[in-house]
Amino acid sequence: MSLKQRLVPYWLLGPGLLWLIIFFVVPMYFMGELALRSGSLTTGYTFDWAWSNFPDSLSGHTEQIGRSFFYAGTATLLALLIAYPLAYAIAFRAGRFKLLLLFAVIAPFFTTYLIRTIAWKTILSDSSPVVSVLQTLSLVPPDGRVLATSGAVIAGLTYNFLPFMVLPLYANLERLDLRLIEAAKDLYSSSRQAFLKVTLPLTMPGIVAGVLLTFIPAFGDYINAQILGGTQQAMVGNVIQSLYLNQRNYPEAAALSFLMMALILAVVTVYIRFAGTGAFMGDEDEETA
Repeated sequence: MSLKQRLVPYWLLGPGLLWLIIFFVVPMYFMGELALRSGSLTTGYTFDWAWSNFPDSLSGHTEQIGRSFFYAGTATLLALLIAYPLAYAIAFRAGRFKLLLLFAVIAPFFTTYLIRTIAWKTILSDSSPVVSVLQTLSLVPPDGRVLATSGAVIAGLTYNFLPFMVLPLYANLERLDLRLIEAAKDLYSSSRQAFLKVTLPLTMPGIVAGVLLTFIPAFGDYINAQILGGTQQAMVGNVIQSLYLNQRNYPEAAALSFLMMALILAVVTVYIRFAGTGAFMGDEDEETA
């Protein structure tokens, strides 16, 4: 193989690597440098290896961090429960309506994220028909409300990030070899057994990708908690936003952002270990071994 041929993969990786360096590595460097500064907005910030910013950023915010995990985890689970049968139906039962249903999944992206969340605020307002129906069904007390509750925040997160769960699952299900399911049924497996032992393991790459694409942005989100929740539903994203924009404590905000990224990275690593690297990389041999 000539030198030019050996360099082709690196040339193909070049644009993506350049993009990551400019828009990820460089900003991360400056944010890390800011996290190690001390001072105030009036006196200025001085770089003096202020490692104390990291424990200080966690002080008094453990409740918001725990709430972020709970809200993001619940929204991810609900999105998975909704997205899997939806993606399955689109992949195997939609027929000529497949493209139309896929368009319906991504159609919300034609409206900005903020407008969609504000629309949910209208839907869940105290005088909305949706809340009236929930009160009629005794799912909400007659004098109760849905807006400014944890349920409203979780509903908003689930709705806004649902397409990120549907699309990887659909892509995985669509290329599933149906002959494997037929072979399982020929070997006297019931439909349930064929799903649990064939379909579900083979769609693990889509599940892993969907969970990651949903959980990570949901964990750092602050729009839903701010618009659909109240003061008691603040997430860690709201804390970081307040540190940056209200308190103007940039070093502590940068330190908390770094800690949250490290925490998410640890959770993702454990999740991938549990799911298996074969599921993450789509190695069907390892999954079916």
